[in-house]
Amino acid sequence: MLPEEFIKVPEVPAGIVELPTMPLRDLVVFPTMVVPLFVGRAFSIKAVEEALERDRLIFLVLQKDKSVESPSKEDLYSVGTIAHILRSASMEENRLKLLVQGIKRAKLLELKREGNFYTATVEPVEEPELNLESLPSETKAYVKSIKEQLDTAVSFGKQVMPDMVMFIKELEDPGKVADLTASLLDIKASEAQRVLETFDVVERLKLVHQLLQTEVGLLEVQNKIRGVARERIEKEQKEYFLRQQLRAILEELGEGDERKVEIEEYRKKLSKLKLSAETREEIERQIKRLEKLHPDSAEAGVLRTWLEWVLDLPWNRSTRDRYDLDKARKVLDRDHYNLEKVKDRIIEHLAVKKLTKGRSGMVQILCFVGPPGVGKTSLGRSIAESLGRKFVRISLGGVRDEAEIRGHRRTYVGAMPGRIIQAIKQAGTKNPLLVLDEIDKLSFSFQGDPASALLEVLDPEQNRSFVDHYIGLPFDLSEVFFVCTANRVDTIPRPLLDRMEVLFLSGYSEEEKVFITKNHLLRKLLPEHGFKEGEVLFSDEAILEVIRGYARESGVRSLQRQISSILRKLALRRLKGEAPPFEVKAQDIKAFLGVSKRHWTLEEKPMVGVAVGLAWTELGGEIMLIEATKFRGKGNLILTGSLGEVMKESAQASLSYIKSKAEEYHIDPEVFSQVDVHIHVPEGAVPKDGPSAGVTLATALLSLFSGSEVRTNVAMTGEITLRGRVLPVGGLKEKILAAKRAGIYEVILPAKNREEVMEDLPQYVRDKMHLHFVENLEEVFDIIFNKEVKRGWL
Repeated sequence: MLPEEFIKVPEVPAGIVELPTMPLRDLVVFPTMVVPLFVGRAFSIKAVEEALERDRLIFLVLQKDKSVESPSKEDLYSVGTIAHILRSASMEENRLKLLVQGIKRAKLLELKREGNFYTATVEPVEEPELNLESLPSETKAYVKSIKEQLDTAVSFGKQVMPDMVMFIKELEDPGKVADLTASLLDIKASEAQRVLETFDVVERLKLVHQLLQTEVGLLEVQNKIRGVARERIEKEQKEYFLRQQLRAILEELGEGDERKVEIEEYRKKLSKLKLSAETREEIERQIKRLEKLHPDSAEAGVLRTWLEWVLDLPWNRSTRDRYDLDKARKVLDRDHYNLEKVKDRIIEHLAVKKLTKGRSGMVQILCFVGPPGVGKTSLGRSIAESLGRKFVRISLGGVRDEAEIRGHRRTYVGAMPGRIIQAIKQAGTKNPLLVLDEIDKLSFSFQGDPASALLEVLDPEQNRSFVDHYIGLPFDLSEVFFVCTANRVDTIPRPLLDRMEVLFLSGYSEEEKVFITKNHLLRKLLPEHGFKEGEVLFSDEAILEVIRGYARESGVRSLQRQISSILRKLALRRLKGEAPPFEVKAQDIKAFLGVSKRHWTLEEKPMVGVAVGLAWTELGGEIMLIEATKFRGKGNLILTGSLGEVMKESAQASLSYIKSKAEEYHIDPEVFSQVDVHIHVPEGAVPKDGPSAGVTLATALLSLFSGSEVRTNVAMTGEITLRGRVLPVGGLKEKILAAKRAGIYEVILPAKNREEVMEDLPQYVRDKMHLHFVENLEEVFDIIFNKEVKRGWL
C-alpha cells in the first residue's frame, strides 16, 4: 500500500486562487498521482521556495513546446494540476529534487511573473464524489475492464509497482481510477494532457480505457516477438548440439576432417563480414548446400569457387581518404608537367570531399580525353596516390562481350566474375580508384553491348547495388572513384558520355617536351638502364633533335622510347670499356637513332594550287597539304585522299564560293564548265574528315583558278559558309603546336576562336607564333597571297 502521507490530500482553498507556478517540459501530473521532479530553471526553483514558505501548494502546468526557456501564457496549456510538495532536497549545480502529489485540476486564468518566479491565477475544477455502486453499468464495466487490463499489462512485462496496482484495484472513485491509470501509461505528453483536460469522468474513463487497450496490444506483440526470438535461440542451440554430435561421429569414423575445416573456414569468414540480411542468408544457404554435397562432385567445385570469390570480396574493407590538398598538388606536379586545368579540377574535387568529410552526394566520374602519351592513365595513378586509395586499371580496348563487364552466369563452364568485380577484388578495398582505359574503343557484337553494361556501373543512382551475373549479390560501387580515358569522344556512346565529366588534355609543345625529358623522363630512365644521375648528359639541342626528327607526336611515349634506345646503346658502350659521363649532342643523334623520320618538310617557295591546312586527329594535331589541279573536262569535281562526307561537302562549298566570286577576281565564269577540278589530300591511306579544311580548300581553289602562288609558310584552319564567313573549329591548341613542330610560325584562325586560343595556348608559344584571326575569306586571301590576285585569267 502507498504510505499514509501520500493518501492524505490537503485542502485547496475554494474559488479562484493565486499560486506559485512551475511550467513542466514533458510531464503531466494527475490528481492523486505521486511523482518525483527535478527542478533546474531558476524561476522554477524560486517558485518552489515561495510555495514552501506559504502552504506547500504549487500549480504545475505543461509547456506546449519544451524547448521554450521562458514561457508566456500562450506557451502553456490552459489546464494544469494543483499539487502538494511532499518533500524537497537540494542537489548539485543549484538543482532541486521534489516529491509532489497532484491534488486537483485547475484552469489557468492568468499568468504573471513576480520577481524571479511565475504566479498564476487558477480556478480549481471541482469533481463530484462518486461511488462506484451508484454509477451506471457502463461506467462500472469500464472501471472493471481498466483494472483487468492493468493486470494483463503487468503479466506482459509492464513495470509497475505492485502496491500501486493494489491501490488502484481498491479505489472506488472512477475519476481517481482513470487519473492514476493514465499516470502509468507510456504515452506522449500531449496525450496525457488530453486526459487531464477531460473533465467528464465517464469520457475520461473511455479515453483512458482506449489508451490502455492500445498499450496492452503493443505489449502483447512485443511478448510474442520475445517468444519467437527465444524459440529461435533454443532451436539454434539444439542444431548446434546436434551438429557437434554429428562431427563427433564423423571424427570417430575418421571422416569429414578436411571438409569440416573447409566449412568452418567459410563460416568464419562470413561471420567477419558486415552484410545485409539477404546477402548473408544467401551465402549461408550456399554453405549449407556445399555441406550436403559430395566433396568430389562437379557442383561442389563450382560452389567452392563461388564462395571463395564472394567471401574474398572487400565488402567492408576500405581505405581512409587523405584530403591533403598541398600534398595532392605536389604529387600531381611531380608526376605531370603543365596540365593546369586538369590539376585544378582534381584539387577542386578533393576540396569538396574534404569540406563534406567524404559524404558529398556529387559522385564525379572523370573522363580524360587527349592524344596518346600525354599522361591520362598516369594521372589516375597520381590521384590514387594523393588520396591514399588503391589503384587498379581495366583496359577496355576491343572488349565486345557484355559478360566482360557483368560476368558470366554460374551455369556456364569456366564462368568468372566480370572485370569490375575482378578489379575490386584485386584492389582489396571497396573504394579504389578504378581507371577504365580506352573507353572510346569499346566494340559490340551479337554477344551484347559492353557500353550498355557500363551505364549501370557509371551511374551513381544505380551502382549502389551493382549485381554481377556470376556473384549474383548486390555490391556497392558508389565509393569507387572512376576515371575513364579516351583519345576521342565521338566514338563514346552518348548515354555513357552523359555520365562523365570530360576533361581535355592537349599535346605538348617542343619546349614542354624538353622540360619533361630533363625533369621527368631522364630521372626515370637512367636508373632503369643502370646509370646514375650525371652519368649521361643530354644537351637541349640533342633533345630537340630527337623531338623534331624521331618523336613528332603530341605525347611523350615515342620520345621515351627514343631516349631509351640511346641509353641502351650507351649501356653497351659502358660494358665495352668506355667510362661515363657520356655527353649526347645534336650531331650524335643520327648515329644513335638512324635516319630522321621527318614525314613533312616546309616547301621553300610559294606554289600554285597548294595550300597548307591544319587537322586534328586522335593522335594530336597534324599538317595537311591540300593540292588542287585542273584539266580539260566538263566541270566535274574529283576528290581523293580518303575524304569523309563532311570534308567532301566542304570542298563543294569552297568551289561554289569561288564560282560565285569569279567576276570579282576576273576569272572567266565559263572556265568552270570547261575543266574538271581534282583535289587531293596526300597520305591517302589515312581517313580524313571534318569541316575545318574549308578555308584551306577555298585558298587552293582560288590559287588554282587565278594562278596566284600561295605562301607555304602560313598554315590555316576554319570552316566556311557559302557567303565566305569563317566559322570556329576545335582542337586549335594541337593544330598550332603541329604548325610550330613543322616550322610554320604564322597561322590563320577563325576570329571566334580568339578567346579560346589566348586562354589555352601557353604564353611562350604565343610569343613565337604570328596568329591571324579572320572573320571572312577576303581577309584570308589578303594574308595568304604574295601579291594581289591577278585581274584576269592567266
